[in-house]
Amino acid sequence: MKDGARVRVEDREKEWAGLMRASNAGDAAAYRRLLLELTPALRAFARKGVVRAGAAIADAEDVLQETLLAVHLKRQTWDQDAPLSPWLFAIARHKLIDALRRRGRRIELSIDDFAEVLPGGSDDSESIVSDVSRHLDGLPPGQRNVVRCIAVEGASIDETATLLSMSNGAVRVALHRGLAALAAKFRRVES
Repeated sequence: MKDGARVRVEDREKEWAGLMRASNAGDAAAYRRLLLELTPALRAFARKGVVRAGAAIADAEDVLQETLLAVHLKRQTWDQDAPLSPWLFAIARHKLIDALRRRGRRIELSIDDFAEVLPGGSDDSESIVSDVSRHLDGLPPGQRNVVRCIAVEGASIDETATLLSMSNGAVRVALHRGLAALAAKFRRVES
């Protein structure tokens, strides 16, 4: 680092630390000025971090806001005899990491970029009906009929009981057992 840049960084550090001390002593004007001076540096830090991680540049503003909020809430924890920048940028780094973790490893792409290569909508309702029927056919007849009435056709417990000449309790038991059998079947398929 050149001597001129080092002097500017040291001057900035002294100024920020002085403003933070005054802020912690209750000087609202100093606090306002501190936030105004910190914002560009923290914004640049956040932007650099989200770009490096491949996240959207808009995420940088969220990181900035979360950092400023954390600084506000934790400003009394800063040791007044220590430099301010390491404390400040440690908070910013943690907020950046938190934001990137929440975001996960997803990449955001506009669907408009792929409109010409994506197939048009198709009617898969026949395929879905055949899949449902195939899975229900693996159940015993009583469970199959109850699950079909309630889960597929949308009938209530009372309606199903009347339609199938069963008690409400027997319908509930058959529904529970049928759904449990289907769930077990799907777990085996996924394994």
